[in-house]
Amino acid sequence: MSLGSLKKLQKSMVITSLLAGAMTISACQQQEPEASVDDSINSEESVPMSAEPAEPTDTAIAVDDTTFNEVGEDTVASVNTSINQVTYLCSPEFKVEATYNDDSNEVILGTTDGTVTLVQTNDGTNPEVFEVQTALDGGEGFTQWRVAHERRETGVMRTAGAGAADPDVYECKKTQ
Repeated sequence: MSLGSLKKLQKSMVITSLLAGAMTISACQQQEPEASVDDSINSEESVPMSAEPAEPTDTAIAVDDTTFNEVGEDTVASVNTSINQVTYLCSPEFKVEATYNDDSNEVILGTTDGTVTLVQTNDGTNPEVFEVQTALDGGEGFTQWRVAHERRETGVMRTAGAGAADPDVYECKKTQ
């Protein structure tokens, strides 16, 4: 054999071995089948687990309280300031639960003797004067309620049944 033909043979052997190696490598690789929707539903994906414990979630708590002015201008929230309930302890010993409705200028007085609704008879705010032509027990007579100060801290109640010589008078102070 001549030197030229040996070189050609060597080149062809190298090219042939490279082609055989490439074909061997491609034949060893597995081709993945195309995934279908059914396969993804039926199979679970494996998720690697960490040996580290999970970090706790920090919860943020807002400590800013809204002010009265912020709520007062809110279109959803409503602030009802026309009805106020006040408890009074009176002397001689007597308890009065007063519910003021500033929109209708009324007060409802609840006692152990009965409940009456009185209407404001003056335009003043100190004292506010409320009256009704009914006794506390709902019978004939009258009931008057005078409350002083802007926060209605003290009051005087006068009440009498029909034919009473003198009305019963109670001086009352707001509790709390």
